[in-house]
Amino acid sequence: MPTPTRTASSAVHFATRLAEFGDRPALLGPEGDLTYAALAARVTSAAQALGPVRRLVLVAAANAVDPVVTYLAALTAGHPVLLTAGDRPDVLEAMVAAYDPDVVAAPGPDGWALTERRPATAHDLHPDLALLLSTSGSTGSPKLVRLSGQNLQANAEAIGEVLGIRPSDRAVTTLPLHYCYGLSVLNSHLERGASVLLTSLSVVDPCFWAEFSRRGATTLAGVPHTFDLLDRVGFAEMPLPSLRAVTQAGGRMAPEQVRRYAALGRDRGWDLHVMYGQTEATARMATLAPGLALEHPGAIGTAIPGGSFSLDPTGEDPDVGELVYAGPNVMMGYGHGPADLARGPELSELHTGDLARRTPEGVFEIVGRRSRFAKVVGLRLDLGQVERDLEQRGLSALCADAGDGVVVVTPEPCDAAAVAAGLAARYALPRGAVTVLAQVEAPRLASGKPDYAAIARLGQDAAADRPASSPAPSAGADAGAADVVALYRELLDAPHASAADSFVDLGGDSLSYVEVSLRLEQLLGSLPADWHLRRAGELASARRPASPAAPPQQRGRPSWRLWRGWRQVETGIVLRAVAVLLILANHTHLADVPGGAHTLLLAAGWNFARFQLTPRERPSRVRGILRSAARVFVPSAVWIGGLALVSDGYSWHNPLMLQQVLGDHAQWSDRWHFWFIEVLLYFLVALAGLLAVPAVDRAERRWPFAFALGLVGLGLLTRYALVVPDAGPYRGATAYVLVWLFALGWAAQKASRTWQRLLVSALVVATIPGFWDDMPGREATIIGGALLLLWVPGIRLPRWAGLAAGTVASASLYVYLTHFMIYPHLMAYGSPLAMAACVAFGVAYWKAVLRAGQVGAPVRAWAAGLLTRLRRREPAPGQRKADWPVSA
Repeated sequence: MPTPTRTASSAVHFATRLAEFGDRPALLGPEGDLTYAALAARVTSAAQALGPVRRLVLVAAANAVDPVVTYLAALTAGHPVLLTAGDRPDVLEAMVAAYDPDVVAAPGPDGWALTERRPATAHDLHPDLALLLSTSGSTGSPKLVRLSGQNLQANAEAIGEVLGIRPSDRAVTTLPLHYCYGLSVLNSHLERGASVLLTSLSVVDPCFWAEFSRRGATTLAGVPHTFDLLDRVGFAEMPLPSLRAVTQAGGRMAPEQVRRYAALGRDRGWDLHVMYGQTEATARMATLAPGLALEHPGAIGTAIPGGSFSLDPTGEDPDVGELVYAGPNVMMGYGHGPADLARGPELSELHTGDLARRTPEGVFEIVGRRSRFAKVVGLRLDLGQVERDLEQRGLSALCADAGDGVVVVTPEPCDAAAVAAGLAARYALPRGAVTVLAQVEAPRLASGKPDYAAIARLGQDAAADRPASSPAPSAGADAGAADVVALYRELLDAPHASAADSFVDLGGDSLSYVEVSLRLEQLLGSLPADWHLRRAGELASARRPASPAAPPQQRGRPSWRLWRGWRQVETGIVLRAVAVLLILANHTHLADVPGGAHTLLLAAGWNFARFQLTPRERPSRVRGILRSAARVFVPSAVWIGGLALVSDGYSWHNPLMLQQVLGDHAQWSDRWHFWFIEVLLYFLVALAGLLAVPAVDRAERRWPFAFALGLVGLGLLTRYALVVPDAGPYRGATAYVLVWLFALGWAAQKASRTWQRLLVSALVVATIPGFWDDMPGREATIIGGALLLLWVPGIRLPRWAGLAAGTVASASLYVYLTHFMIYPHLMAYGSPLAMAACVAFGVAYWKAVLRAGQVGAPVRAWAAGLLTRLRRREPAPGQRKADWPVSA
């Protein structure tokens, strides 16, 4: 028999003492700001509306004022809250059906509404019960965690203490409130009288960062997927002076990424707190002190105040055991239906299911899982439940944790894409986090049990192979992505490109950046500043075609309409175009403004830092640098080799780029024409080798600006001939002397704060003058170019001029390379004609190189596929595959 009048036995103090903080700001958001006093008044009013009799209240959670007020009101009045996803009607309906709440608080036709399903409760509610949460956040599974008021209060107090939350802090809601981690951010800040900035915007939305800065937010919380998004939006370069703390939980983040963010925080003045938790412990159980993140990036740290860890031996490894947590935030127990709401606390400690070890320094590290759960983008997924769901739909399958996603294998024929899409929707996962392999026999252990590690590897192999074989989408909602992918395949010589790839992922660099950006603008409209880091599918989702009326066959091609009006052109693009035109103007005697080649070298340092020093893993970085070097070397060697065959002015040194090493440094000759290309190649190859060293790569990631300044300092040793003899009158064409100039461009790109740009500006103004004593004009040109890069992000030009600048900038390497053989033959007809011919020929050679790359792409793709099959010992297409489990 239900007992509707049972009274809550433990108060949730952070909900009941809001008024004590008076006029301090409590909730900030687009609906208006609330002080603690105003919030307390609204909570009191909402509590009265819920009534004095304890009832089960379902709250459709959202990062908005009304759901927060109702949640706090229920806690204040002692009503147990069932918190569910407000943006998932299917989940809400599933929870209503499973738990039969007495009150449903959710958005209605006229706004936020309380729907009373009965005046009293239909349930026997235990006095300690305060909150019901899903372990996975939003799947609608009837298995919930039962939390008491003591659990909530204890965890809020512990998190406030361990993070040192101050009344002046302002946390931004990067996570949903129905997710235990997101709710913990709210609870802990209200407990300390701090503010919470309510927003549903994603961290990839520029409006999110505009509001973050305007409000002076101090605290940012994220799961590993959040940090992947931060990498893509250029978080490392954002000026965020108010940011004080970044917390990470919701799953394991790669140690290298932990190190990078810890170092970034140390450089920028904020702390990274790596945390560990589960819904069963009211969110968070452990934190890794910011000072330990660099030395122990794979650790979860130590227990929060009031809690403790122990290891339950598994019998396999004496140093490893199941991690067991004890503390006042351990849940009462699980609930599977209304009958469980009457049960009291059943646990004194929590067996986490994670295998861990304790390091000699006293911190804990997770080394594996004991049970069948996975964490994907912060959501905990019961892999057994996934298998049962599929079985109910008539599909026998096994599911494995692939780290950043899940892999499903089935021996039965099915539409793998449709199954993957259905699972992604069912469990609120990104589509790319689910891999389904149909008609695949699952690997087995000797005992006959499934080999889940091998299943995970199958999924990873399939994901690695998929881009080379999967066609780009071509219709419907995916048409935009298909166009972007097709453009990447055409311009980046990347037949394997897919919607999940970004420009940088595909090896894009400064040589291809301009052409790709111009074509993308014609295809999509204006581009975000960080477009080169965004995936093709993400770019296409915000598609705003510049010329919607253009027929499909003309997409990506310039039209006269595109040449009208004005456009903002990146300064780097304009600078490259102007610099190469200055080279031509000087050599054709049209104008006497030297310095174009050295300005290009400084811009090369800028572009190197922008396109090569991205958050990619170290091997990918090194491969990208070497690919860029090959893109410079191959067309240059072909052209120069041809010249050496027909001209006495060049030697075999030139096509092999060895003039710097074997040439005559005492006398200038035609053999020094290509010094710029040699210098650039030497720098790229040397930097690939340098960054291949793990310690060097880590140092650059930790201190990107300081690392660049260090290279400037080393370069100044040769610039002033302090460690090597003076290179003589032609030192301006000598690689080891010009390190400082390339590094200045690098440092300029990494200078994200005003004081950093001022410092680099001072170095430019202090170190460039005097290098060419008899050519102050050359020095003025280079200084002007450097300062433009530092202080002027874009230049407004007539659209036709912007497109022309983009074309010249794209072909700048080829114009420089070929002009030495063009202009001497046309000088008799005037400098303007000679100069125009050099540009035209250079653009033509550039187009020919692109075309040659496209023609050779199928051959390279076939060779790459052959090597992959040989490495994996797979049969070639058409051969028998019976001995290899492969996907259909």
